[in-house]
Amino acid sequence: MVELIYLARLRDRFGLPGESVALPGDVADVGALLAWLRSRGGAWSSELAPGRAVRVAVNKDVARADTPVRTGDEVALFPPVTGG
Repeated sequence: MVELIYLARLRDRFGLPGESVALPGDVADVGALLAWLRSRGGAWSSELAPGRAVRVAVNKDVARADTPVRTGDEVALFPPVTGG
């Protein structure tokens, strides 16, 4: 299982703060995880669409699309922080 955590607007749009999921065998990195989540449709598809401002952290380290995701990992999805 992987622990997914949704922060800020994503938590609101998805209607949950997080979830535990068993990843399909073909989901081995952040890019594939995002594609899999987008396949849920609706808010998942629009909020995680390519080009949308979404950051990902795996085990509290900022991740890229090719960052591996493994059983036992914590994956947080969040909008980038802006400030003045």
